[in-house]
Amino acid sequence: MSLLTQPAIANLVAKTLQRLSGLATPNIARAEKKPGSTLGRFPEYPRTIRRLTIPTSVAPAPAVVYLPPGNQTAPPVHVNFHGGGFVMGLVDMEDPLCRFLAAEAGVVVINVDYVLAPQHPFPEPPRQAFDVIRWVADHGPEQGWDGDRLTIGGQSAGGSLAAAAARQALETGGPAIGLQVLHYPPLDLATPGRGKKSVIDKPRLTPWMSDVFDTAYAPDVATRSDRLISPANPADTSDLTGIAPALVITTEYDILRAEGQRYADRLRQVGALVEHYDVPGVDHGYDLTGPDSGPDFEKTRNTYELIARHVKQATVSVPPTTG
Repeated sequence: MSLLTQPAIANLVAKTLQRLSGLATPNIARAEKKPGSTLGRFPEYPRTIRRLTIPTSVAPAPAVVYLPPGNQTAPPVHVNFHGGGFVMGLVDMEDPLCRFLAAEAGVVVINVDYVLAPQHPFPEPPRQAFDVIRWVADHGPEQGWDGDRLTIGGQSAGGSLAAAAARQALETGGPAIGLQVLHYPPLDLATPGRGKKSVIDKPRLTPWMSDVFDTAYAPDVATRSDRLISPANPADTSDLTGIAPALVITTEYDILRAEGQRYADRLRQVGALVEHYDVPGVDHGYDLTGPDSGPDFEKTRNTYELIARHVKQATVSVPPTTG
């Protein structure tokens, strides 16, 4: 057994990663001026933002609100949860996606800076994520969006939190969610990362990363079978009929591909799968790396267009009540 599965060591490594990611992630304003920066992608979509702090039962959740172009009256709203292994606060890395969705889908995008492990282990992040979407649904009139036309989504760990928020909405009878976008999400932490395989020799997510992320987020191994962590694990057999419609996106080289496929199949069985798209020839986090040209960048654009199209379709009319 790896030393990184010991909570004290995993927590130390996780906190170190937090500090390093904070130093390495470029400031948005500086990045826009740096040629080749991934944060400067899609310059044709300008940024119009305001900042917001959302009260939750866990802790206040800071958020960046991206406004769509034009003068829409009460546009739809999309809540985004960033990636980072439940450990790293990579909220700014989602800026290109948020700008893209605001412009192409015509929605307000709320990019949430949620609480991180190990300071806030499970179940605090998914509980906060659910509090956030309830608040967003309930406070549309005073905030300037239509909370009845709500979609949610996330990348990597953020996709896990979006799935958990949709599950809680199903179990509590709301709020109504028109679409959940699950972009290369981890959906089975009950299966150790070291047992997950890729079709390539050196996938981006390495065994040590899985050890640290999983242990920091869910130090009690028994909790990793919880439905809010591992809905793609066979241990979760609950009926998901009525859960929010889902767009599930996996990538060909990702070690998380199989669990994403399993969850997509599970959603399909209850009529909740809108589409499962497997991005060919790329690995986990493909949209956050590489140059702003070439085939991989085009795959990023194509995927973002797919997400925007589904979000727009889901918010054309008021979604049915969840539950």
